[in-house]
Amino acid sequence: MRVAFFGTSAFGAGALERLVRDHGIPIDVVVSQPDRPAGRGRRTQAPPVAVAANALGLPLVQVERVSADPPAAGAGAVVAFGQILKPPLLGAYPLFNLHPSLLPRWRGAAPIERAVMAGDTETGVAVIELVAELDAGPIHGLERFPIGPEDDAGAVSERALDLGVPLLAAALRGETAGREQEGEPTYAARIAPADRRIDWSRPAAAIVNLVRGLSPHIGARTELDGVPLTVWRARATAGGGEPGTAAADGGELRIACAAGAVCVLEVQPAGKRRMTAGEYLRGLRSPPARAS
Repeated sequence: MRVAFFGTSAFGAGALERLVRDHGIPIDVVVSQPDRPAGRGRRTQAPPVAVAANALGLPLVQVERVSADPPAAGAGAVVAFGQILKPPLLGAYPLFNLHPSLLPRWRGAAPIERAVMAGDTETGVAVIELVAELDAGPIHGLERFPIGPEDDAGAVSERALDLGVPLLAAALRGETAGREQEGEPTYAARIAPADRRIDWSRPAAAIVNLVRGLSPHIGARTELDGVPLTVWRARATAGGGEPGTAAADGGELRIACAAGAVCVLEVQPAGKRRMTAGEYLRGLRSPPARAS
C-alpha cells in the first residue's frame, strides 16, 4: 500500500500523527501548502502538517496546485488540505477525506466552527471518498458524538480526531465500502472577518456559541470603549440593560445583550497576550462602559 497524505492545518497534522503512530499506516509522501506569513509579525511559517511530516521523518512536498501533478500512490488521505482537488489527481486513485461533521450536514470549509456557532448539540466525523461535488462522496465510515455546553471548537476537533482517524485507517486499508449520503445538505462557509464580530443585540446564548465556535484558534472580536478586544471564553448569565452596556462586577466583565448578559471570562487586547477578564479589568484606567 502506497499512501499519499494531503493536509495543511493543525487538524490535518493531528490526523497524520495518529495514522502513523497509532495505526501504522505507511505514508509514502506528505503534500502540504507552501510556507506563508502568519501571526502578528507576519513571519513566514511552515504549515502544521509540514512541521509534523518533518518530525516524523516523512518525505514532504509543498505545492500551490497539486492536482496538475499527482504524486505516485495507491490511495490518498485528505485532511484539511485547503485545495479543491481536480483531475488528473481526482480519479488517479481513491482519495479518502476525513470530514468532521454529520454529512451531509455542514459540507464545506468550517464544519466544526459552524456546528458550534449554530448551537448544535450533536455532531460527528465522517470518512468519504472524494468526488467532484464538494464533500458529496460516498461515506465509508461515520461516528456521532455530543457537543457539550462547555465544549469549544478545540474540544470538538480532538474528539473528531479520536473517533475519525481509525475510520480513515480502515478505509485506506481497503476494509470499508461506501454508501450514498442521505438528507438535505447544509454548508459550512469559510470563516470571514464579519463572522467574528460579536453583535451584542443578539441573545446571550448565541453570543456564547459564537465565542465557543471560534476558540481556541480564531477568536471572536468586539470593541470595548473603542479598543479592539478578542474574546476567547464567555458564559451566558442573567442580566438586562441596553445591549452592549458593559460593567465590571466583582472582577468579572459583564456585557448586556438582547436576552440576558454575557460574562466575559478570557480576552486578548490587540498586541498583548491572552488574559483573564479580571486581569484585563485591573489594567484599565477607568471602568468599562460600552462594547460595540
